[in-house]
Amino acid sequence: MVAADMTHRFLNLYNHDFARVAVGVPQCRVADPVYNAAQTIALAKQADAAGAVLVAFPELGIPAYSCEDLFQQRALLDACDAALADIVAASRELGAALIVGMPVRVQQRLFNCAVVVARGRIHGVVPKTYLPNYSEFYEARQFNAADDAGVDTVTLLGGDVPFGSLIFEAADQPLLRFHCEICEDVWVPVPPSSFAALAGATVLVNLSASNVVVGKSAYRHQLVGQQSARCLAAYLYTSAGQGESTTDLAWDGQALIYENGDMLAESARFASESHLIYADVDLERLARERMHQTTFGVSVRRHAGEVARFRTIQVDVTLPRDAELPLKRAIERFPYVPSDPRRRDERCHEVYNIQVQALMQRLASSKIQKVVIGVSGGLDSTHALLVCAKVMDRLGLPRTNILAYTMPGFATSERTLRQARELMDAVGCTAREIDIRPSCMQMLKDLDHPFAKGEAVYDVTFENVQAGERTNHLFRLANHLGAIVIGTGDLSELALGWCTYGVGDHMSHYNVNASVPKTLIMHLVRWVAETGQLGGAASAKPAKGGKEAGQHRNVLIDILETEISPELVPGKANGAPEQRTEHFIGPYELQDFNLYYTLRFGYAPRKVAFLSWSAWHDASTGRWPDEGHLARNAYDLIAIKRNLRIFLDRFFRTSQFKRSCIPNAPKVGTGGSLSPRGDWRAPSDSESVVWLADLDTVPDDPHA
Repeated sequence: MVAADMTHRFLNLYNHDFARVAVGVPQCRVADPVYNAAQTIALAKQADAAGAVLVAFPELGIPAYSCEDLFQQRALLDACDAALADIVAASRELGAALIVGMPVRVQQRLFNCAVVVARGRIHGVVPKTYLPNYSEFYEARQFNAADDAGVDTVTLLGGDVPFGSLIFEAADQPLLRFHCEICEDVWVPVPPSSFAALAGATVLVNLSASNVVVGKSAYRHQLVGQQSARCLAAYLYTSAGQGESTTDLAWDGQALIYENGDMLAESARFASESHLIYADVDLERLARERMHQTTFGVSVRRHAGEVARFRTIQVDVTLPRDAELPLKRAIERFPYVPSDPRRRDERCHEVYNIQVQALMQRLASSKIQKVVIGVSGGLDSTHALLVCAKVMDRLGLPRTNILAYTMPGFATSERTLRQARELMDAVGCTAREIDIRPSCMQMLKDLDHPFAKGEAVYDVTFENVQAGERTNHLFRLANHLGAIVIGTGDLSELALGWCTYGVGDHMSHYNVNASVPKTLIMHLVRWVAETGQLGGAASAKPAKGGKEAGQHRNVLIDILETEISPELVPGKANGAPEQRTEHFIGPYELQDFNLYYTLRFGYAPRKVAFLSWSAWHDASTGRWPDEGHLARNAYDLIAIKRNLRIFLDRFFRTSQFKRSCIPNAPKVGTGGSLSPRGDWRAPSDSESVVWLADLDTVPDDPHA
């Protein structure tokens, strides 16, 4: 990784290993290199002013792709060289590298090439590897394929420049290593960019012309998206647009930018004017994915011969590190919960069914048909109960095989007790209520605790006696009734160590929620209700004559709107809880954000803070993953730092010993498990000092 220079601006994407890249779709004129170069230069200047470090243009864009046999005319070829000279001259004043397409003469042969230009120099030329000679394309009529060259340098504009299989590396950012291929190259079974990625290229660029026919746009998306995902790379796809000859073909000018399978930008198709698209590519994400996916390294070794063909060329680009340059890339506030309604519905459907299938298998393999679960009237136990209900339905067992117990203690509020009762009734499980206060009082007496003598001492012992009694009852009930105990604790609590070791939400026979973060559980509960997963009274959609459904609709909504609290310390006289979880450990919406980028990508705190500010500093921008149910919160950088500090210290220093012995649980997402048998294996006695030191480099004012 490239360590950010702490003397540079915090609010600058380049100082957090991002790179702004652009794809230009210039209006062209067939066989008019002067005009086409002028359009290219204008877009290049525009992209450079916007902070882009790399700008790609279409295949054979200097003469226009559809010149056909005009490529054999010396006048046109000479004009292309002159136009390239204009582009090279213009690049002296630009910080970005430009990739343009043109025909290049090499020893009495002609090649369809990508030419890389930066700071007044040609840095290299990459010829097209695969020439289409079928359907409407007959490139082999005019051009030679890359393998026919037999040289590794070419004379262009009076100078010798590298030619062939090249990877270009930005001198000031070694993670920015880009490779060029041309149109058909990505349509073949094994594109040249696959080997370039193995050779270290993180950004793959395709200079394409690609005429348009029905269905081709969707196929380009599939092609580019999959290539970026397989190569763990960014992929920039250019395409010819307005001005190309329509003698037999039409052109839509579709440009795409993908990163590891995710689309970052797409151009308008059939545009009549020259235009650009931009994306801020996360170079560190790509590098870390390759480090994490060790089979990528195996592929490098297995294809060592192909990898060795590539030469690395240093490119003079100027990264605007000292300017204020915030991200244009949209950062999801809730990385575990897609903001797009369709994707959110898919996510909830998949996670819920993973949980259900996993518990079904555990019951089948253990030959047990009953489960015991503690129901508090809070969020986590509610969702775990909803999972249990669906499991019984799919197994063809009665929901009465769910043995649900609510166990009020010294601090249980009337609200959560009422919600627990209503929820169990709505689900149709076997509902029981056990007052744990007598057994807790006996334990406190045995401990000679001040509370047993009438003193209002609410220390950790007082809290954990209640948590322990609940767990003790659940396990003994499971023994007595031939059942297993279902855990309810979630991923966010495990990350922050917000669970009592060995008891409470920490311990069970099987925990369906252990890799589901709190923010996602909130949406899962609403989704289960609103999509009628359990039918009848457990649905948020009233049935016909919906009196019964209407009565129970509010219990799920009430639970979602209840302030999160462990309810272990008696509350205030007005019924408000004394303990507010988020007052101790910070807002779950921020801590889940911190967890995602720390666990999934291993980012340093400085970058996590940068991403968090980008996502959370303005509540009025960006999309929210709900239909008005969430509070529209915003956080300044001071608040982001304060809560990130809480997260880092708890995650790295104080909580691992609890995660080292958690029960079996299904993993529901990539990088979404803290099980020592899954995504996260760490020592229980590590320190947090290096993470906190990195956080200390973050200013209070992002504009400083």
